[in-house]
Amino acid sequence: MNVPAAPLPSPSPSPVIRIAAALLSDAEGRVLLVRKRGTEAFMQPGGKIEPGEAPRAALRRELSEELGLAVDAQAAVFLGRFRAEAANEPGHVVEAEIFRLSVAGPVAPAAEIAEIAWIDAAAPGALPLAPLTRDHVLPLHAGAGTLSTGVSDAT
Repeated sequence: MNVPAAPLPSPSPSPVIRIAAALLSDAEGRVLLVRKRGTEAFMQPGGKIEPGEAPRAALRRELSEELGLAVDAQAAVFLGRFRAEAANEPGHVVEAEIFRLSVAGPVAPAAEIAEIAWIDAAAPGALPLAPLTRDHVLPLHAGAGTLSTGVSDAT
């Protein structure tokens, strides 16, 4: 008797981490990246969206905690939802709600942020980059040119 082989189980999908993150730029067009303590990869500031929390509220909370920034989350321009391999959680995927904001004042690392770097998105240099940053966010900035940020220019 010929018994058909049982189908192999499909690999379980990677667990998804939902985050809100900011593509923060300054007046010179540089992009701010952060590196968390105990990690190597630089990425956008932001973090996990708590259960029941709106992405813009998570963005405002995370930027306050990580960088001491008080931002108007309604001024943030939604750029899209992107997925990439998580930089710091092996076997996980991040699903990021990405927002564009301009920063005019000083920025300093706080909470779990060990280091910040202002970079040229078109030439990030030798910094180790998180997959989301490298594959989605920096190309968004490079291709955006004069995308409105919701913040008026005083000149």
